[in-house]
Amino acid sequence: MASIQRNDDKRRSMGLSSIQQQIFRKATKKGFEFNLMVAGEAGLGKSTLVDMLFQQQHEQHFVKPAAERIDRTLEIQKITTTVKGSIQLKLGLIDTPGFTDAVDNQNCWEPLVEYIDAQFEKYLVDEHRPVRRNIEDDRVHCLVYFLSPTSRGLKPVDIAAMKALCTKVNIVPVIAKADTLAREELETLRRKISTAFQDSGISIFNPVAEDDDDSSMQRNLLLARTMPFALISSSYSVQAGGRTVRARSYPWGLAEVNNPDHCDFELLNDMLVRTHLQDLKDVTNEVLYEAYRQQALSEGKLNFGSHDFIYTAQNDLAKEEAALVERREQLKRELAEQERLLLLKRQMLQQTDADVEQQQQQQQQ
Repeated sequence: MASIQRNDDKRRSMGLSSIQQQIFRKATKKGFEFNLMVAGEAGLGKSTLVDMLFQQQHEQHFVKPAAERIDRTLEIQKITTTVKGSIQLKLGLIDTPGFTDAVDNQNCWEPLVEYIDAQFEKYLVDEHRPVRRNIEDDRVHCLVYFLSPTSRGLKPVDIAAMKALCTKVNIVPVIAKADTLAREELETLRRKISTAFQDSGISIFNPVAEDDDDSSMQRNLLLARTMPFALISSSYSVQAGGRTVRARSYPWGLAEVNNPDHCDFELLNDMLVRTHLQDLKDVTNEVLYEAYRQQALSEGKLNFGSHDFIYTAQNDLAKEEAALVERREQLKRELAEQERLLLLKRQMLQQTDADVEQQQQQQQQ
């Protein structure tokens, strides 16, 4: 015990105990960036989920009503907002068209793969620029993939899409409209989907628990057992028992979004925001992006000698030089002004000295 006490005193004397506080202050000041994408068939509540996840932390709706989005549902659209609190979160919400919206749905997931690769490429190019300050992280950190409750497992389009996407992004699967299934039907569908993941070689996000944290291990085991999450999406709030809840109303009662007995929304929300946001970012940066980076550089996919890259680099250098010239001119103007004031003070002093000498001569006369 005495040796332990001496080691603690030594760490305190060295200042090691303040390192954690330094990192916390720096992270709090800088804030965090997180980009979330939703994908799956049309009509499963993807846009509603985006609004549900973060509306409670922000006054406005992130996703416009369906009637206002009719002309823009055939393209990927990103909404960026800042959620302010004790820690600032720059949130990117990426809504995608449903896989069954097009007449020909063959390879309908390729726009998502191209979008994710484009963000990787953009980040890689930014890393190799001469000026690397304030690089924006537009990489997709998490993909919430919606599965239909009416299927008897995974559809061929789901298998093909997730096999193409699982090496690019963290996939979190959810069963949409879970209120249309009985509890036994839901558990059966969940087991079939989990088996299909293993048989098809599809890897989904797997939270890793710390060995010395029992609560973290229990929470991650619960997440692993619950995936894919069963969700209920609703854009409306109703009155129930004297309280306002987000729910879907039926003749037999309410299916509440935030009720753990009705769906897994609270568990999903906790994982994405409260407990595993940084884990999703770390896996994206250290595993998925690193694999893309190594392949891109080894295969020469990125030509850093291209005209576009050279033009961008030259443009950055030109801005730096222009700022330096402006600063030099500003210093010249400040120096000239100081010299003018100094000369004025010298003249005033000489005039005062002449006046004093003249007064002394008059007094002597």
